[in-house]
Amino acid sequence: MADRRYTRDHEWIELDGDTATVGITDHAQEQLGDIVFVELPEIGREVAKGGEAAVVESVKAASEVYAPLAGTVVAVNDSLATEPGKVNADPFGAGWFLKLRLADASGLDELMDEASYRSRIVVLALGRVGSFPAAAASCAADM
Repeated sequence: MADRRYTRDHEWIELDGDTATVGITDHAQEQLGDIVFVELPEIGREVAKGGEAAVVESVKAASEVYAPLAGTVVAVNDSLATEPGKVNADPFGAGWFLKLRLADASGLDELMDEASYRSRIVVLALGRVGSFPAAAASCAADM
């Protein structure tokens, strides 16, 4: 299994050979609610680390999807144009957004692993609800 890494903005990236798949986390899609539209970049576009790579719109809000690392877009998930709900149903599988050929894969080490990301979600939940038991229950439901 490939090593999945996470950003503070709730994107995930998974390297497989020289190509990295990018999407949003389960926590992100849950916070957005029902996804109704996804705008994907053109193949061949260069994206900068932290730069806008895609846009996702839900019944609640529109949000940018940022590139976890710099690279060139080599594929996009065209099925999201007609089935944006795949992001809600399977954010780590069928709901992926784009694939990048990375400019420098060493930046993966700067991103969070799954344990660190889960800890971040707990901290965010603590700030949201103010008590550890309620936050832990909320986070357990998110996972």
